[in-house]
Amino acid sequence: MMPTFQYIKVKQVKEGVKQLSTAGAKIQAGGTDLLGCLRDRVFPVEKVVSINGIRDLRGISDKGGVLRIGALTTITEVAENPQISQLFPGLARAAGEVASPQLRNQGTIGGNICQKPRCWYYRGEFHCTRKGGDICFAYSGENQYHCLFGGAGCYIVHPSDTAPVLAALEARVGVIGPKGARIIKMDEFFMPPAMDPTRETVLGGQEMVTEILIPLPRPGLKSSYRKVRARRSWDFALAGAALALNFEGPRVVKARVFLSGVAPVPWRAKEVEEVITGRELTAGTIARAGMVAIKKAEPLSKNGYKVPLLQAVIEEELEAIRQ
Repeated sequence: MMPTFQYIKVKQVKEGVKQLSTAGAKIQAGGTDLLGCLRDRVFPVEKVVSINGIRDLRGISDKGGVLRIGALTTITEVAENPQISQLFPGLARAAGEVASPQLRNQGTIGGNICQKPRCWYYRGEFHCTRKGGDICFAYSGENQYHCLFGGAGCYIVHPSDTAPVLAALEARVGVIGPKGARIIKMDEFFMPPAMDPTRETVLGGQEMVTEILIPLPRPGLKSSYRKVRARRSWDFALAGAALALNFEGPRVVKARVFLSGVAPVPWRAKEVEEVITGRELTAGTIARAGMVAIKKAEPLSKNGYKVPLLQAVIEEELEAIRQ
């Protein structure tokens, strides 16, 4: 049964920020994640603030050397936008891998990066670490879908497909709140459990995401995203990799690699970046990259299968992007 709450629709960003000042207020964008959280009573809610009527938060456009994606732009619009497909094929691929067509039509890019964890203990009737408790029940429980890296007392995985690619592309997040607007680097937007296990992002309680800003690519940039899941449609990543590699001829001169499905935040694979930067993607280099990708993995009792899976994902995606 859904909880009882007040429902407010706003048409201006400032009005939305004001409404969010109420204790227990939650934002509704596409609502695909929020409605599930409300049904599962993941958190208390007294007011739902719908921001769907804010037109300024929609659309994709060039803006001073960056590509701007409004926070209310749907995942389908991102996946099918010709400019994104041309400039950032990895992002278009990631958006096209999100959930099902129906959910992509409803869900937004802002909501996708701000999703709540899909851990069944967090979504169930367990007072776990992420809810402010003292125990991560997944650690010694049903943890086959949980993390390999960065657990630190909470072993969720971040569910977003677009966030790892955006981090690889050095995107920034536009945010507004009662203290005004600010810009946050995408790879600094997420809150690891070691810092605070009860939060997913650095957003304050009254702040909302307004836009995603991606610097336009330099010549030689290739981006990609690979996601492995149990079922072709709907499922979240078991393991995935987002690549943004700058080439000069066959040589990689800059690399940013982020992993999905294996950590509580989009996980930067710096060891992989170090192995491939300054080198051609030969068979030997790719094999070494796969090995270092899993070197620091700490599998739980039931998710050890993710280790060779992740290694294969890295190797296959590097092989594909060098073509």
